[in-house]
Amino acid sequence: MDKKLIVYYSYTNNTKKVAEKIQKATGSDICRIETVKPYTGDYNSVVDQGKQEVDSGYKPAIKPLSVNLEDYDTIILGTPVWWYTYSPAVATFLSKYDLSGKKIIPFVTNGGWIGHTIKDIQKVCKDTIVSNAIDIKFDTDKMIMPESNLEKWIVRL
Repeated sequence: MDKKLIVYYSYTNNTKKVAEKIQKATGSDICRIETVKPYTGDYNSVVDQGKQEVDSGYKPAIKPLSVNLEDYDTIILGTPVWWYTYSPAVATFLSKYDLSGKKIIPFVTNGGWIGHTIKDIQKVCKDTIVSNAIDIKFDTDKMIMPESNLEKWIVRL
């Protein structure tokens, strides 16, 4: 049986909201990626810091996950887009944990453009199958994509 785990990072809680909807609909286990040192400051200063981190390839320390990834076949991976790619906390997760042999299903939240986020996930997730990705647009904290589109995607999980 295909055992699924939702793993996500969320700064503004948009990705968290989507992760919780997926969890509620599927009954899958869920685990949040948390940085050891939380981001502080106003939104714009965190955006500036995020740009520096993405540009330099910085990977912040993250807290240990509360689950054993070996127990799962499929990882439903949630990340906000930070400067056209996945967030630095997700970069840490992807470099720290071996996902070989797993199926990765990305869900990506953003307020503008997904950029090369999916291609970047495919590039670092060697020996995995990355498929069925979804791009979920938000305007501040309101999802722009129709709820029905998200529901249809969740059913296909």
